[in-house]
This record gives sequence, C-alpha cells and structure tokens, in this order.
Amino acid sequence: MNQPDTLVIGGTGLIGRWLVPELTRQGRGVAVLVRRAAEREAELRAWVVAHGGDTGLLAVLDGDLTRPGLGLPGGLDTVRDVYNLGARFDFGLDRAEARRVNVDGALEAVRWTAGLPKARRLVHISGYRVAAVDGRLDATELDALYRKAGAYEASKVEADQAVREAAGELGIPYNAVNPSSVIGDSRTGETVQTLGLGEMVRDLHRGKLPALPGDRRTWVPLVTVDHLARFLAAVPEHAEPGEAFWVLDDDTPPLHDLMRLVAAHLGVRAPRLSVPAGVLRRLPSKLTKADPETLSFLSADRYPTGSARKLEAAAGLELPPLAPAVRAWADHLTRAS
Repeated sequence: MNQPDTLVIGGTGLIGRWLVPELTRQGRGVAVLVRRAAEREAELRAWVVAHGGDTGLLAVLDGDLTRPGLGLPGGLDTVRDVYNLGARFDFGLDRAEARRVNVDGALEAVRWTAGLPKARRLVHISGYRVAAVDGRLDATELDALYRKAGAYEASKVEADQAVREAAGELGIPYNAVNPSSVIGDSRTGETVQTLGLGEMVRDLHRGKLPALPGDRRTWVPLVTVDHLARFLAAVPEHAEPGEAFWVLDDDTPPLHDLMRLVAAHLGVRAPRLSVPAGVLRRLPSKLTKADPETLSFLSADRYPTGSARKLEAAAGLELPPLAPAVRAWADHLTRAS
C-alpha cells in the first residue's frame, strides 16, 4: 500500500471494525494499531474484505495504546488523521486498570499525534453520558465519581477532560465524538458486542427478563454501527476543530417501548413489571441481575445533537430507519441464543 494517511487505534473493536472498511472504501490509506498483530492480522484482513473494504489500502501494525509512542515504528509521517477508538470497556474494573488504557492511553494518543508533521485531526471517541458531565471535575469529585459510577464510566469522564485539555495545550486540531448505545449494522444487524442492551435483548428472548428497568420516561438512545462509521469518516473533512458531536437517533423510543418492539418482533412477551432506577440502586445485584455500573444509563436526559445533524447534512449522510435496524439487530443477537 501507499503510505497511510490515517491511523486507527482500536480498529478491532466494535466501532473500528466498521470504520476501517469504510475508510478504505473511500480510498484512505489506513494503518491499524493492533496488539499481537502477528496473531490477529489475517482475521482482520478477512473481516475487511467481507465487509467491502480494500485491504490493499490497509497496514496492520503491532502496537499498544499503553506503551510510549504507542509502541509504533517510525515512518508514519504521512499520517494526518488519528482516530482513538481504544478503550477498556467492561464493568467491574479496578481504577488503575481502567485508567491505564482509558486515561493514560488516550493521553499517549494525543502526544503521538502532536509529533506528526502534518496532523489534520485527532478524533477521540467518548460517550453520550460521559461527555454530558458539566464542568471540570477536581480530584475530590473524580474520587467520588469512581466510587459512585464505577471505574469504566469514571475513567472515560476523566479521559474526556484530560484529552480536551492536552489537545488544547499542544495545539492539536481535535474533535470528540460521543456516540450513544451502538447497535448492529442497519441492514444486517451484525455486531460483535453484546454488553449492555444486547444482554437485555438476549434475556428477553430467553424469558429471563422478569421486569423492565427504569420507568416509562427512561431513554437509552441508539445509533447503528454503520452510520457511526460513516459519520466518523466524515469528521476530518466536515468538522471544525474543537467541535463535539453527540451521535444518536433522537427518534429512539423510550426504553420500555423499545423492548416491547423487540419482544413483538421476536414473538415473546415483554415483562409487564418495571422497576424504577432508584429502586434498582437500592436492591442487591444478586437479586436484580443488573450490574450497578449500568444503572446511570437509566435516565430521561436528552442530548445536544444539532452539531451532528449539521455535519450529516454537509456530508450527505442520513440516519437509517431505526425500527428495521433494531429488528435486524435483535435477530442477529438471538440467532445463536
């Protein structure tokens, strides 16, 4: 391949697996940072081919977000755009483990980008709840957040603040993209992630969801992974440095209605009972079967999507119809369950 113009960190995760083929379809030369590249390169290349990408424009490089210089070799001076999709996404992490990737690793990506001679854009993936935290949290407030929300969410909040500040200090053109819950491909429903809502759909299908969490106002917005990939690919061309984007479908139905839509499609009965988030927080997780770290997502909050809609219009992007996408995603999730 020619020298890459784009580096994707986290290219083997859910979002990266759709972004990499999308970029190569657009003629972008893409280097993907992968830990243990020798073991994983063949599978990643096969994935890109199966999803319509061009492996002739793909380089798979051994590296690590947690190492100095990302553990990458030299010779990448042609890179202009850096996408940091890397994160340690799990619940029940300890603070040091989560920070090592989500905070320290994110800052290493900032520093690496600062060393590029022609850096055009650093695109950092945050999250719709994470980036909604108002103001800068001091050390005491961060400690409280780690105790309350858990290490994953708190480390992403800390990273969102730290990356924004470091990019400003180093003069790096920077955008934050804050996706909502990411579901499968809008056409096929395909996904490589089940954590969160995916587990709820599977439990619903198996008859293991005794009650719906939250109340009738609870809203967990969605975005399909293929639309998110197209959006991310458009950011360097269409976004002004410093803009942040909440990428989600404002027409996502409330969570209870969403689960009823899924239940009707799968031919199962939706639970009639519901348990408000406040009650769930007071009950032991052994009884609720809900990870305490997921409960902060049970909210009626709305988010500022105007900048995302503006970029989509400039790039000629349209949100795919959500109901068919949800049905396809539910089919994919339950096919083997």
